[in-house]
Amino acid sequence: MKENLKKMISYYKPYRKVFYADMFFAILAAAIALSLPLIIRYITSTIVYLEPNIALKKIAGLAVVLFVLLLIQCYAKFYITNNGHVMGAQIEYDMRAEIFSHYQKLSFSFYDNQKVGQLMSRITSDLFDISELMHHGPENLVISIIKILGAFIILMCINPILAIAAFALIPVMIVYAVYFNKKMERAFRRNREKIADINSQIEDNLAGIRVVKSFSNEDMERKKFKIGNDGFLDAKKDSYFYMGGYHAGLETFTTMIQVVVLLVGAVCLTKNLVTINDLVTFLLYISVFTDPVRVLIDFTEMFQNGYTGFERFMEILAIEPDIKDADDAVELKNVKGDITFENVSFCYEDSTEPVLSNINLNVKAGSYMALVGSSGAGKSTLCSLIPRFYDVTDGSIKIDGKDIRSVTLKSLRNQIGIVQQDVYLFVGTVFDNIRYGKPDATKEEVIEAAKNANAHDFIMSLPNGYETDIGQRGIKLSGGQKQRLSIARVFLKNPPILIFDEATSALDNESEKVVQESLETLAKNRTTFVIAHRLSTIKNAEKILVLTENGIEEEGTHEQLLEQGGIYEKLYMMQFAEKP
Repeated sequence: MKENLKKMISYYKPYRKVFYADMFFAILAAAIALSLPLIIRYITSTIVYLEPNIALKKIAGLAVVLFVLLLIQCYAKFYITNNGHVMGAQIEYDMRAEIFSHYQKLSFSFYDNQKVGQLMSRITSDLFDISELMHHGPENLVISIIKILGAFIILMCINPILAIAAFALIPVMIVYAVYFNKKMERAFRRNREKIADINSQIEDNLAGIRVVKSFSNEDMERKKFKIGNDGFLDAKKDSYFYMGGYHAGLETFTTMIQVVVLLVGAVCLTKNLVTINDLVTFLLYISVFTDPVRVLIDFTEMFQNGYTGFERFMEILAIEPDIKDADDAVELKNVKGDITFENVSFCYEDSTEPVLSNINLNVKAGSYMALVGSSGAGKSTLCSLIPRFYDVTDGSIKIDGKDIRSVTLKSLRNQIGIVQQDVYLFVGTVFDNIRYGKPDATKEEVIEAAKNANAHDFIMSLPNGYETDIGQRGIKLSGGQKQRLSIARVFLKNPPILIFDEATSALDNESEKVVQESLETLAKNRTTFVIAHRLSTIKNAEKILVLTENGIEEEGTHEQLLEQGGIYEKLYMMQFAEKP
């Protein structure tokens, strides 16, 4: 907890001037609140007994003083509310930028085990509560402590007996608060987990809403959501139970303080140990004294909300990316495209079974290499190792003789273009999505890339051409159109190494033909890996590798593999009735 609090405090550093001003005005507002009952006591104990003319002059002077104090208090509260909230929003901004940047660093293995909805809750609802704590927490604490200590000192000066009576219940209140604090902390953490689960479920449902509707499974989705929603409600009920006990108990304690002071004061009046004026002033100060107690109630609730959110925030920041640049990593430049696999083995971190074992492969620059095999043989995994989406478990992969772990990730991935079966297009225009391959590209470069990808004609037929909004994930486009945009994106990037991961397997025959032409144009003079499901698309490959769970079982050209009469020949015969 100590380290977390130290880290939390560090976010105030860029805004320390605003923070100090916020604290100053908080102290000023508290001091003014403490001074008002003293002025009332002075009026009731002194001024009312003066000559009328003198009393009126004194009252007029006090009226000016009170008015000035109220104006100062008004500005102090305005500054706290306005500038303090802006400071909180700026801290929230910084923290959101930090966690988003950290998300970008984390590798595929992290996202393989995470739900998007839960990750989103860490960057949205959690951070809102943290910012509220960062703004209101310190000022509420300072104001409360000053009011409580100030009231205690003033009350002790007025009448020690009544002051002791007023503060006698404080130790009991502290014990009561500590007990319920622990209960609330556990309950609020459970709330966070449950709302993250709901966010994840909603994100999953909305992303797959077309599948839901196509199977008419809305009722099933409602039932699934109800389970998560019920869990969240139960967690809320649990937290509200303890919150209710906390609030009700402390509110009762504050009322009991007033009752005790009134009763003790009454007894003291009968024995001439206190004056009426002092008792009235005392009762006024009890109100000043109980107000910060209520603020502390809110602060503890705010602290539980904010701190549990901050713990979740820190949990993410504490996760180190398992794939990152070596300390002495260098830029990968002037790449020819020679790729070597040397005794490469790989298994996923949550599995003991290897996906690839002792793979040895030499791919010359400009070669066109195809990978085939049954599902789960490791074709996509092998290609994912080249851009270091995952790191090899054993062995090494080299590009132009350099181990890819010795070069920077950015420079490595800048040399590789990937066209996948499941095309991801971002919300925005056609132009924005193509230019994603080269963010500083000119419009002419984007259009040229689109022409090379056989995409220009269909783009110009869209309502607004290159400025047409394509919807969430390109939902307004056909599969072939989306695929050609992704190819245009890679044309624009212009990398020396290409990976086609079953890029045409989900397309109809007509779209496949157009896309295949685009891919072949893109592959010219580049080192190319093609993961193929449809064997007709790789007949012209310079070498075809047949992968099984045992590794590379066969390799050769299309004709050579057919002549061998092995695994490839059987796969080919499954797709075609007879040999060509």
